[in-house]
Amino acid sequence: MVQQITRGIKVSVETNFEGTFYKNYKMHFAFGYKVTIENQGKESVQLTSRHWEIFDSLNNKEIIEGEGVIGKKPVLKPGEKHSYNSGCLLASPYGSMNGYYNMVSFNSSKSFRVSIPAFKLSAPFALN
Repeated sequence: MVQQITRGIKVSVETNFEGTFYKNYKMHFAFGYKVTIENQGKESVQLTSRHWEIFDSLNNKEIIEGEGVIGKKPVLKPGEKHSYNSGCLLASPYGSMNGYYNMVSFNSSKSFRVSIPAFKLSAPFALN
């Protein structure tokens, strides 16, 4: 698990390898991840959008941006957590992801970014 705190918002990520399969005549490696966002600050915040950078060992880079996470824009009061599961496909058995969430503070109405720590994606059979 990797964790990072930005402005009182703690982001934790756990990963797992889901398996391999063929799509469009190419082998893909499927990875799942669970993200937990915890408000350790003193003000209520809302997650409004996300930005992900997905890399694989073949030097492929994919940028994913969008509103909320898994169709939601969670509001986190101090002490609250929000968890969700998602996944990605890589063309190789190794890769990594990182990014940020755009959040807004209810106290100041100002937007700010919360870093998503870089985490590795690796198929267990590919490790020495």
